[in-house]
Amino acid sequence: MNVIDARVMHHFPNGVPEGENVSHAVKRYHEVASLYEHPRQDDPVVYEVYTHDEGPKKPGNLLWGLTIMKPVDSNGECNMTRGHFHVDRNCTEYYFCLRGEGLLLLMDESGHTWAERMSEGSLHHIDGHLAHRCVNTSLTEELWIGACWPTVSGHDYESVEAREFGYRVKRNADGELVFEQRGESL
Repeated sequence: MNVIDARVMHHFPNGVPEGENVSHAVKRYHEVASLYEHPRQDDPVVYEVYTHDEGPKKPGNLLWGLTIMKPVDSNGECNMTRGHFHVDRNCTEYYFCLRGEGLLLLMDESGHTWAERMSEGSLHHIDGHLAHRCVNTSLTEELWIGACWPTVSGHDYESVEAREFGYRVKRNADGELVFEQRGESL
């Protein structure tokens, strides 16, 4: 019997996926500035995404990913990913927190928004009919989120742009988290 080495390695919890068919993308602030109520003037890296894509885009095949969210804010508003629904609403996804603390914002198709707390070891099942966005609530620590989802799911950013998540996540002057409903403060 022939034994071969794995073509991809992901050294938990502090390593990134490495090997064949692994892509790496860096998202800078200017690319997501429209998400924030009060934009900042500089252009830091806000998150990095590693994706392992194995095989054709067809039912049954999966993608493996890692997002590393930086501890930055935009004038008090916590760092967040763009957020999306899946094009194929029948496709679910798993997120798991490897490091750091944050929130997984979830929004149904009617706009109802809530959050799940993310912390090291937390596992999050995301129904295909829910938009999802990650928020790094720390100003000092990175938030590392692993993900596994179907290759055929697709990303529907347009629906989230048309109806944003119902809450903004901010820190007040005392450093406490504040959940501000769009249009009013809670």
